Amino acid sequence: MRRRIGVQGLAAAGLFSLFCGTARADGLADLNAALARLQGQLPIKAQVESKTWRREGEGKAAEEDSGQATVAVEGGPAGLQVLYGKDLLAKVEAEQRARVKDPKVKTPIGFALGEMKAAELRSMVSAADSLSREIEEAVFSGEKMDSYKGKPARLLSFTLSLDKVPEKDRKYVKKFDGGIEVWIAADGTPLASHFHFDVSGRAFVVVSFTQKTDETRLYGVSGDRLLLLRKESRNATSGAGEKVESKIIKTLQLQS
Repeated sequence: MRRRIGVQGLAAAGLFSLFCGTARADGLADLNAALARLQGQLPIKAQVESKTWRREGEGKAAEEDSGQATVAVEGGPAGLQVLYGKDLLAKVEAEQRARVKDPKVKTPIGFALGEMKAAELRSMVSAADSLSREIEEAVFSGEKMDSYKGKPARLLSFTLSLDKVPEKDRKYVKKFDGGIEVWIAADGTPLASHFHFDVSGRAFVVVSFTQKTDETRLYGVSGDRLLLLRKESRNATSGAGEKVESKIIKTLQLQS
């Protein structure tokens, strides 16, 4: 009798293990389903702020630029509209006038607005498409139970291929590593993601180069829309005696 119960227990344990394995394997399907339902057709109003920093060179010869700017965005079935406030436009005009007098004058607001391109702003107020496209270009490599901000979450991992490097440059690459990690809730809704890209190589025998990108993202949901609430990007490149580092932080705040 005891032996029979033991066999049944083992069978039940096996079924439980199989079920858990299947559930974990469905994480990618859950993520894709969530992205499909969070396409964002309802109207939305928000403010997007960009803080940028860039340093070129090293030591005393290094040149730094930084800036900060905020724009209003409105999205809906008709598309995306970007609104530049009157005060913001006045500051941009003042920067341009100052630069006419002195070409070396910094233009921090104009510098920050350079990171407010249409594609970037759209990915903030409608994040499902851009995330879906990124994971389609990557290879799913696994799933595991994890936590995010102290709550249970599933962590999906993806591997990037050398295809992320322009075809004309691939022959120079000696080392490549890249991937995407996405934390999802029980229903597949994205909570956060991490994108990393590290490449190095040598061109023309004597010129070595490196490029490293690291990006973290925090998501949120408003109605039927996946939002990118915060994105922090860090980039570092070096080669041919040049070195450039940059940091860009974009944040989104909903408006009533």
